[in-house]
Amino acid sequence: QVQLVESGGGLVQAGESLRLSCAASGRTFSVVYMGWFRQAPGKEREFVARIARTSESTYFADSVKGRFTGSRDKDTVYLQMNSLKPKDTAVYYCAATGLRGSWEYWGQGTQVTVSP
Repeated sequence: QVQLVESGGGLVQAGESLRLSCAASGRTFSVVYMGWFRQAPGKEREFVARIARTSESTYFADSVKGRFTGSRDKDTVYLQMNSLKPKDTAVYYCAATGLRGSWEYWGQGTQVTVSP
């Protein structure tokens, strides 16, 4: 099993920045990717970013490309969110892939609210 603990959400104004953190513990050797998803009220959960656990490889959804960046320090990944927009308001979830390559592990979620 892998445990994920997120932190760093909050309330900001449009144009400001936030950094989310996700610390993995447990059987992290089995994880290939760690990633971020978000779910806004009344909408489905959507993919935001993916960070390789053992390299600097990253991949971002088009909706955040150029504004969000990702980084990693051992088994903690970070999502730096710049130039935030009200449409970025959502609960952000950290996730990790299991041995089968699917997103098997999820954090509890952290709220990000961007006011106009």
